[in-house]
Amino acid sequence: MLQATPACETRTSSVTPDEQLMTALYTEHHDVLLSFVRRYVRSPEQAEDIVQETLLRAWRSIDRIEAHHVTIRSYLFTIARNVLTDGWRAEQRRPEPLYNNEALAAIPSADDVEAALEGHVITAALERLSSEHRDVIQALYFEGLTVAESASRLTIPEGTVKSRAYYAVRNLRAAFEEMGVLR
Repeated sequence: MLQATPACETRTSSVTPDEQLMTALYTEHHDVLLSFVRRYVRSPEQAEDIVQETLLRAWRSIDRIEAHHVTIRSYLFTIARNVLTDGWRAEQRRPEPLYNNEALAAIPSADDVEAALEGHVITAALERLSSEHRDVIQALYFEGLTVAESASRLTIPEGTVKSRAYYAVRNLRAAFEEMGVLR
């Protein structure tokens, strides 16, 4: 007949000596190993992973610790150093990317280059106009004003705004043709 036993008795009786040793290794050496590993890695998460890997490798080779009568702490430090070295070697084997995302973002796109060139060409063509024609083009096309608003702002009659706009556009077309932009 089965007898009920308290939960703590069941737990301690089911813990193997290896598990007890692993628990002892963890509680006694975790903090020291973690501070050792943090000197060599940047992220705390990576340091914690390396310590866990170190303790796991020690647990897997528990026979060697007992057979060779080595000091456990020095053995753990050796394992940690080996895990760090393995990680470093693995990083060295990874191919370096041929591009850097930040550097790519700094390179202007074709649209940006084209817009800059268009802006330069338009500025050069506008500089060929008289100041009266340039002011009308600026008001009508770049500021989006109506003919009446442009006339009011420039203090000239609406008919003058229309005729200056006509001749300004004609002169711009001629300037673009000279520059090789239009044919």
